[in-house]
Parts: sequence; C-alpha cells; structure tokens
Amino acid sequence: MTERIYSAAEQLATAQAGYEHGRASFPVRPERTALLVIDMQDEFVRPGWSPYWVPAATELVPRLAHLIEVCRRLELPVIYTVFADTHHRLDRPQALRHLPNSAPDWVPPPEGAEIWAPLAPGPSDVVIRKPSYGAFYDTPLDTILRRLGRDTVIVTGTLTNFCCGTTARQAYERGYYVVFGSNLTGTDDPA
Repeated sequence: MTERIYSAAEQLATAQAGYEHGRASFPVRPERTALLVIDMQDEFVRPGWSPYWVPAATELVPRLAHLIEVCRRLELPVIYTVFADTHHRLDRPQALRHLPNSAPDWVPPPEGAEIWAPLAPGPSDVVIRKPSYGAFYDTPLDTILRRLGRDTVIVTGTLTNFCCGTTARQAYERGYYVVFGSNLTGTDDPA
C-alpha cells in the first residue's frame, strides 16, 4: 500500500474548511477545559490610559465578558494573566528589556497593571502575574491547570500575535489541547 501525499493546496483547503466550520480535531469537554484571559489589563484595554492601548482589545470586551460568564456558569476555571512588573523585572528574558514598556521612561500609572474593571475577576477566578509574553513562562499556570485536571485551554485576550499566540504555542508544547477564539483576541495590527 502506498501512502497518499497531499498537495499544499489540499492541505490548505482542509485546514480552511475546518476553521470555517468550527470542526476541532479533538473533543472539547467542559470538565477538562479552562478559559485563559490574557492581559486584558488597563494598560492595553482601558481607552487612553496608556500609550499601549489596543482599541481592538477594547472592542472585544462585550464578547469576552459574555464568554467569561458562560464559563463561570458551567464551572470552568477562569484564569486571568497580567503582563506586569514581577521581581523588579529580574525574571524577564533578557531580550524583553528592549520592549517599550520596559523602557526606563515608561512608568505605569499608580494603580499598576490590573484587569480592566468591566472584566473584573470573580472570587473563584485565578490571576497570574507574568514576566513575559507567554503565560506559561516562569509562572504557576501549568501546575494550576494540572491540579484542576484540565487538558484543554481556550485562549482569549490581547495581543493576538504576541501574548495570546505565545501562550497557545506554550500550551501545545506542554500537551494541552488549544482552542484559540477567532473573535476573542485583539491586536494592534489588523493584518
């Protein structure tokens, strides 16, 4: 028996059909799933609050707030992350010292990096402060998910192409099933 080799066009068509029709190649079981809300903090979401405001993140807040409430009703863990000053920035990867919000002249407003009020964490939600783009880098996220018996994560938040994407890849590398909300992430670059 010879193995069939699919052309690049066939592979692309199959992938697009899966995305367009929402067909996951794995079962999404609520009792094994957690919602990750990545960096929906004042710095990025609150209009005009910082030079790093992402209007697309603000626009997705009503959809994300609805999903958070649905997940809470279904008793799915809701885990927030905040890209923040941790350990005097000594735990950040060396390359991150060149980020705009690491510059010595950028001082966040006095309230610090907090989740934007319309998406405020509930009493049973978890908030993780992270030193880098990915939510798994040097944080307890993997331990928390495993203690909760979760093997599937829904990635939402901002920025799509930085913190959300890095978190999704890190989750995959650790053996998690990853659902990436197509209309539940925002970025400063629509392309």
